[in-house]
Amino acid sequence: MKPTLVVMAAGMGSRFGGLKQAEPITEDGKGILDFSVYDAKKAGFGKVIFIIREDMEEDFKSLIGNRIAKTIPVDYVYQTMYELPKGRTKPFGTGHAIYCCRNLVKEPFAIINADDYYGQNAFLEIGKHLATAQKGEYAMTAYLLSNTLSKNGTVSRGVCEIEDGKLNRVCEYTKISSDCSYIQDGVQGVFAKDTPVSMNLWGLTPDIFEYIERDYKLFLAKSNLMKDEFYIPAVISKAIEQKEATVKVYKNQDKWFGITYREDLAEIKEAIGGYIQDGLYEGI
Repeated sequence: MKPTLVVMAAGMGSRFGGLKQAEPITEDGKGILDFSVYDAKKAGFGKVIFIIREDMEEDFKSLIGNRIAKTIPVDYVYQTMYELPKGRTKPFGTGHAIYCCRNLVKEPFAIINADDYYGQNAFLEIGKHLATAQKGEYAMTAYLLSNTLSKNGTVSRGVCEIEDGKLNRVCEYTKISSDCSYIQDGVQGVFAKDTPVSMNLWGLTPDIFEYIERDYKLFLAKSNLMKDEFYIPAVISKAIEQKEATVKVYKNQDKWFGITYREDLAEIKEAIGGYIQDGLYEGI
């Protein structure tokens, strides 16, 4: 059974300004998702599931989904909003987004952010892992911190603690600048450039939904629902701590690209344009 690619696309990109998943990066109107799906299909993935909000379905399909559906089977899941407390308009986070897929995904799967470019090597490694993965045998791609930063503002990154090729935990850091310096809880510091970070490319098996459901119930009962987030790395870290799963780490030396700020677009267009010229995306 071929693995499935699950794409988290419910965010509108507040700092970017608009539906950044649909922003064209080529002259013929293709966006980052076209290239991610191309890479995933080449790596053996057999289907794509887009997680979106119901109010963006028409725009998403017309700008992205209908075009990609011509190349690979596509399905959609809504990230539901009915559990939000009055006054909160933002979904609960990536953990909740993946939980919304529980009735559709029955095979090993990878998750990615809709507005991130991961590169062909990352999909090949995760796809190969998922082809033989058993229950609780997860995987992730770790990038070098310096290969993921924006020149146009600070970013948040999940810093990985790795031992013997396996992930121990992920710690979220915010306000990381392009020189690898950061401010966390009022404390300043500098990371090494080769610090491994998670960019939300995970390879998972369907048992993860059991752990998400368990932790989501605790989140709803104990969190400040007006501001707290329910993140998938926290669920995975807990599964590791409780010996319910292991996560093999694939270290990637490639440059990662993402659209955090509108000014990031120029670099992405130049990079992917170069990949096209080098013949990496024939027939796309």
